[in-house]
Amino acid sequence: MYELDQKYIEALEEIAGEIQESEDLEKYLDTEEEEDFLRLKEHFEPRIAAIYEEVAKDNPLQLLPFELVLLESIFEGLFLPKILGYTVLRGEIDDQYQYTRPQDHFKEILLAICQSPNFEILKKRIGQTIQVGFSLSSDIWITSLINGVDNKRIRYYLQSQKLDKFRRLTERSVGYERYKKQFRSEIFQTADFPTVPSELPILFNSLKHFLIFRVSKPLDNSSLIEPLNHFVLNEELKGTAEQLKVMMLYAMFYPITEKDQKSLAKAFNQIREKMPAFADRFLEFILELHQHPSLDITPDADRRMSAVVDKTYNDKLSDYYKLVDTIHDRGYVTDEVQEAVMIFHDKNEGLSVINECVRQTIYHYFARFIGNLEEKAYPDLFEISKLFPVYMRIFRNQHFNQGLKDLSMNLVNRLLVRYTDKRGKDYQDIKKFVSSVFVDYGFLKEKETIEMFKTRRKKKEE
Repeated sequence: MYELDQKYIEALEEIAGEIQESEDLEKYLDTEEEEDFLRLKEHFEPRIAAIYEEVAKDNPLQLLPFELVLLESIFEGLFLPKILGYTVLRGEIDDQYQYTRPQDHFKEILLAICQSPNFEILKKRIGQTIQVGFSLSSDIWITSLINGVDNKRIRYYLQSQKLDKFRRLTERSVGYERYKKQFRSEIFQTADFPTVPSELPILFNSLKHFLIFRVSKPLDNSSLIEPLNHFVLNEELKGTAEQLKVMMLYAMFYPITEKDQKSLAKAFNQIREKMPAFADRFLEFILELHQHPSLDITPDADRRMSAVVDKTYNDKLSDYYKLVDTIHDRGYVTDEVQEAVMIFHDKNEGLSVINECVRQTIYHYFARFIGNLEEKAYPDLFEISKLFPVYMRIFRNQHFNQGLKDLSMNLVNRLLVRYTDKRGKDYQDIKKFVSSVFVDYGFLKEKETIEMFKTRRKKKEE
């Protein structure tokens, strides 16, 4: 666990001192009225939250020590209900919506709340959190936690939060996803970096999701460079698939110095020589990243990875990055690149992973272009769509074709919301384009285009 920076410790100590000296706390201790505690909460929790947000954005590996400081009684349990929610959502879950391992930090925060003198007030903010956390945990773990509570009244409360409906997978999944939406705009993710092979099965998936999350948002990741360097150069982890994946994420998405890039390239190409089926494993993860809903392997990310790959090796990874470099340097709209893509694609099995990676590279060029078009720039869709049949013929892949259709339809639907005058030039241009081009490309049937632009008669009022 990382130590909390002194500046954060001092900021928290200042707040703690003010809490203990505040008139709101003095009045609450005198009256024990909930409204007095709520005034204390309204005064101090936003300040704690502001520091927490700073740590989460700039030093995410210090979040756990930050949270442990707040367990001290001088903070009166403030902000712990929010942290309890974070602990529930940090846990890795499987396809049955169950934690893959016990969530000790969730237990630690929950027991601290239960032991707080302010429990009766705090519990009004944690019911749903406990219900979701318990639904993802095993019965044995829950029973052990509850039995560890001395206060009989609190034990009964905890037992009441274990809901029978969550025994069903559908209820668990719906409950978890609904709960998660409440935190979608908040940053609370953290992770541990494994240091020995035995820790990889336990910690790696959470680490991978954390590293992907950090680069899917505009965050300062400079505090992660040192642990990333240690991980990718760790001799004990050398040759593991997990180390390779972190190398790839580091190379593509994190701010790496020239010196660190050279060290990374050396380590990368060393395991490339020795790891069985290295290129296949590499490309499978590239494809996973291409298909991730929160990531975009931009041309810059590809170039950064390409700089690490030694292309003097005679393997398909070198061939792949030579093609990818050509695509990015000369443009997917050029005849030269289209010819290179066709030759490369035809050399490999149609549904191979390496071909799918190439298709994803081209697809994301279309996705970035069309997705960023403003409605007034709709004629640009007409122009870019002229490239569709070129790549549709090269790839001969229905999934790729469907992707182009979905991109185009999303924009067309936006256009039809904006341009509603059916006699106007804009509407007529869009209608003409869709009615001819979408039918030619097999995106829509003629009857479907007629239905799309059909004028609906208003029902007569009786």
